[in-house]
Amino acid sequence: MANVITAPTYDPILTANDLADKYMLARQEILKSQKTAANAIDKGLTDLSSALTAFQTSLAALTGLNKTLYAQSAVFGDTSMGSATASATAAAGTYSFYVKQLASASQVAYAGLGNATGVSGKLAIQMGGATAFEVDLGNTPRDLTPRELAAAINSAEDNDGKVVASVVNTGNGTSELVLTAKDTGLASKITIGTGGLSGSMGADPLATKLGNANLRTLAAASDAEIHVGGEGGTAITQASNTFTAIDGVKMTFTKAHAPGAAPVTLTVSADDSATVANVQAFVDAFNKLKASLNKLTAGNDPATKADDGAFTNDSGVRALKDRLNALLRPGSGESLAAYGIIATRSGTLELNTDRLRSQLALNPNGLDAVIGSASASSPTGIAGGLDKYLKTWSNGVDGQIKQRRDENVTLQDRLADREATLATQHRSAYDRYLRQFTQLQTMQGVMNHNVTLFDALFGNDKN
Repeated sequence: MANVITAPTYDPILTANDLADKYMLARQEILKSQKTAANAIDKGLTDLSSALTAFQTSLAALTGLNKTLYAQSAVFGDTSMGSATASATAAAGTYSFYVKQLASASQVAYAGLGNATGVSGKLAIQMGGATAFEVDLGNTPRDLTPRELAAAINSAEDNDGKVVASVVNTGNGTSELVLTAKDTGLASKITIGTGGLSGSMGADPLATKLGNANLRTLAAASDAEIHVGGEGGTAITQASNTFTAIDGVKMTFTKAHAPGAAPVTLTVSADDSATVANVQAFVDAFNKLKASLNKLTAGNDPATKADDGAFTNDSGVRALKDRLNALLRPGSGESLAAYGIIATRSGTLELNTDRLRSQLALNPNGLDAVIGSASASSPTGIAGGLDKYLKTWSNGVDGQIKQRRDENVTLQDRLADREATLATQHRSAYDRYLRQFTQLQTMQGVMNHNVTLFDALFGNDKN
């Protein structure tokens, strides 16, 4: 039997790749861990930003400019007469009004319009006897259909929706130009001034077609008139059907009284149900934010098998969570607990509605004094303090989240560069091992060939 070298066989490519993987393993594991942490921070910052924004949005909706948690209602005795709302500052009581007439918007039509020829100049659209805006039809005479005339009015500079023009086909090749005022009141009465216009509508000049002879009033402009107390009471006249004659109350009338009819009553009173709903919304919004922060800062809990949060070891985010609870305690005056808003051991809030209602009965304005306002122009109370502090995190220019996101992006860029460097190092190690084991495989083949040759020359074949 011939002698052979019995060294193990191998594939240089697979061997080189395996050795290169093992050579780079420790560094790649470190990089992988760093990338995972950076990605977790990126997602955590997104979740944190969303949680803060959601809470601040809720806070603004509940306590922003002209918003209060304490609610009052304003209800007409006959709801067919209209609707009303009352702010927290409105004086409770019952009021009576007689609605003599509603405000209405002017609507007019110009009849017998056909296609105009050789039109140029300007139309003056007048409201209440004064020019509201002009329609410039140009200095060069041109033909104009009724629809083109309506379009020119609607798109005229300075119209801004004051008047809407439309065309109604009346048959026999003629049309009506209908003009409708956006606003109500006597001042909305529409007429057209044609002094600066030239051109014809068929055989008649366009100016004649748009004159008073062809003007038809579809709806007369009028001001609203109500009387305080009853039909003979103090009259209030204005262009709109929405009145603010009572401080803190907005009334919109939709129906006028018949002569001699009894006035409609308006009752302004506390709306406990709406107030409770507002306070519960505040409690829910705060608890939702706390739940998000708890998740982001949670440690690995064997009982729940939950993973660490993105900011488990982040003292800044933990300080944010703790600061929220501190801001719920006003420096002076009544506390939230007095109004049934109670802090639990877990740091969340819960609402005792019975305590809230009883305290509101004693001091209806105290709730908003404690909660305050998240108005950007004049923040006050707990809501103002919360919003002001949270803006140090959520501000898109220099807030904590913006700064942390920028730092994390820089880190991720460095890790991407590091990944590219490790890929290059892996390739270099692979090439080095491939050369070595390819040479070794070649040397092994040569040695096996030489052994075979020696056996043949020296008769070492014992078979």
